[in-house]
Amino acid sequence: NYVNWIPVSSSNLSAVAYDDSTHTLYIEFHSSGVYAYFDVPPSVFRGLLTAPSHGSYHAAHIKHNYRYRRL
Repeated sequence: NYVNWIPVSSSNLSAVAYDDSTHTLYIEFHSSGVYAYFDVPPSVFRGLLTAPSHGSYHAAHIKHNYRYRRL
């Protein structure tokens, strides 16, 4: 399933992608690879993209709130 990766300027995250059809958020971290987060609403993805700090937004709103697995 093809997703469009968006590079982000962050000390922790290098790129993000979102699959609208499955509500899966993909995050590539500089140090730990790619993770998929499941059942993430589109509004949370938009919030991540527009946050002043992508890493802080991930820690506060995504990291412990959604099922995830390392790919």
